[in-house]
Amino acid sequence: MAKLGKRTAAAREAFAGKADVTVEEAVALVKANATAKFDETVEIAVNLGVDPRHADQMVRGVVGLPNGTGKSVRVAVFARGPKAEEAQAAGADIVGAEDLMETIQGGTIDFDRCIATPDMMPVVGRLGKILGPRNLMPNPKVGTVTMDVKAAVEAAKGGEVQFKVEKAGVIHAGVGKASFDEGKLVENIRAFVDAVQKAKPAGAKGAYMKKIAISSTMGPGVSVNVDNANGN
Repeated sequence: MAKLGKRTAAAREAFAGKADVTVEEAVALVKANATAKFDETVEIAVNLGVDPRHADQMVRGVVGLPNGTGKSVRVAVFARGPKAEEAQAAGADIVGAEDLMETIQGGTIDFDRCIATPDMMPVVGRLGKILGPRNLMPNPKVGTVTMDVKAAVEAAKGGEVQFKVEKAGVIHAGVGKASFDEGKLVENIRAFVDAVQKAKPAGAKGAYMKKIAISSTMGPGVSVNVDNANGN
């Protein structure tokens, strides 16, 4: 714990006085201070001027990061027959129907993304209270309820990121690894911010993007200039 304390203190000192910086400056700072013994994830937090309790202010979407996430994504697919075979051939880690539902109901959730064919939704629907809070519930709006399971599995494996605003109006996501080149992280961050901007709901009033911060798994956050992150 002492080492962690020293590392955190050093990072906070390096970040002192740095606020409202460009995406490039933020990435350089975060990378330089990501000194854990593992490859830390670079994370983004976007504070939005929305109240997701209102349906017309819900923000959710999906974005394919140009340089991937650097994370190995485990994909579960609810499908039967030829579509189950298609999912397996595409590289899905877990494929099933009622058997997979029972596994999840038993408390085993060994996947990061869940995809379903439309005919399987009556089965998947029984898992709403389990998968919903974990943002794992298949949804046609983000392409995870589909007959094209091959494309969905490949997208999930290839660096596609789903996002959904939390109750406090914040969106969190991993946008790469600290080992990525600075330029690739910048590209990923701008792609993510652009996707969130395009997902602006009709009911949003006033300033939509209020604050953006970049951090690594073990490091403090640095605030980014919103206009710069938007490419303005």
